[in-house]
Amino acid sequence: MTLKIAIDAASAAAPFEQLRAQISGEARSGALPVGYRLPTVRGLAEELGLAANTVAKAYRALEADGVIETRGRNGTFIAAAADAAARELAAAAQGFAERAHRLGADRDTALAAARDAVRAVYGA
Repeated sequence: MTLKIAIDAASAAAPFEQLRAQISGEARSGALPVGYRLPTVRGLAEELGLAANTVAKAYRALEADGVIETRGRNGTFIAAAADAAARELAAAAQGFAERAHRLGADRDTALAAARDAVRAVYGA
């Protein structure tokens, strides 16, 4: 199994975000199974033509999201993150709903705001 990452220099998304999104997507789809060992920061940076700090930033974000785990000198691996990600998403949605309610937004206005935010991030 090989890690398949492509960084689009013409993309509006920063390279670290492209890397984070692609690894996260591959892990969540199962294309990168739990326990898959990722390349080292330096190795992946060289392979992709990126700065090591760019890859390190993506790895830190992925670790914070529970997608990967670092096991010291043993390396960085895909974590069993599906449940953690679902819980975090539910908590974020709950927080949004509570904040919208405190601001006095009705249900339809809150849903419209959420849809607009999702459209802005994911595209139409």
